[in-house]
Amino acid sequence: MTGIGWIGAGRMGAAMAGRLLDAGHPVLVWNRTRAKAEALVPRGATVADEVADLGGCDVVFVMVSTSDDLREVLRGLFSGEHLPGTVVDCSTVSAEASAEARAESAKRGVRFVAAPVSGNPHVVADGGACLVASGDRESFDAVRELLDTIGRTAVYAGPGEVSRLVKLCHNLYLGMMVESLVEVVTLAEKGGVDRAAFLEFLNGTVLASDWVRNRTPDLVGQDWRPTFTTALLRKDFDLGLGAARAEEVPMPVASLVHQIIQAAIGQGHRDDDFLSLYEVQAANAGLRDPR
Repeated sequence: MTGIGWIGAGRMGAAMAGRLLDAGHPVLVWNRTRAKAEALVPRGATVADEVADLGGCDVVFVMVSTSDDLREVLRGLFSGEHLPGTVVDCSTVSAEASAEARAESAKRGVRFVAAPVSGNPHVVADGGACLVASGDRESFDAVRELLDTIGRTAVYAGPGEVSRLVKLCHNLYLGMMVESLVEVVTLAEKGGVDRAAFLEFLNGTVLASDWVRNRTPDLVGQDWRPTFTTALLRKDFDLGLGAARAEEVPMPVASLVHQIIQAAIGQGHRDDDFLSLYEVQAANAGLRDPR
């Protein structure tokens, strides 16, 4: 078995696989929509006809959208004559689906590392992604160099599926942070403050963050081209609040934001960037022309 396999060449998957390709690694890519995989060919990728063709690789990375997607692609991967040595799943899925995938891998003698990633495609492409991994330490150490190539930081969180909870906590915080941001932006704007001026001030204070600075032009220009869609954020809130219920942890703020995310989807922002939560807040505040 040789080389690296990659399943999932969407916005995030393509950016992550591109990091490995740019570092000189041979990567065999499969995607349900073949054209997305073929877009990586100019950077050195080879496209697989079937997902089972990746079974001949030492390591296979997976970057898909949902728990059901993970189950489906692993069924295909494990249906071939050959099996990979290690599967590294970078998707944001439930702990239950991750444990199932780990068990199915173990039955076949395949190591499994759960390694969800933080960062949008632009951040990933610039080498700023952060990955958090769980599973047995030996398996993590075996793929650590590849994880370090993909991102700036790769943290080992512990055994089993704990990295899934870490990523869900991250995305819950991200959604709550963005809702807080669009609320204060809307208040300032409703009071007559220019949106760009308010954000310029905010970005110069101790409350500033690289994320807000980087996304300020999008919020000012109401550019909702997706880096991470509202629908995907809702999926992660569903999973995160489910984890909170299982652990008997009250999440009053996250629960409210969950409903606001639902409102954004109901108002037509399902496939927009989740920063479009601003549109819901602006409408609720009576800003008829928030531009």
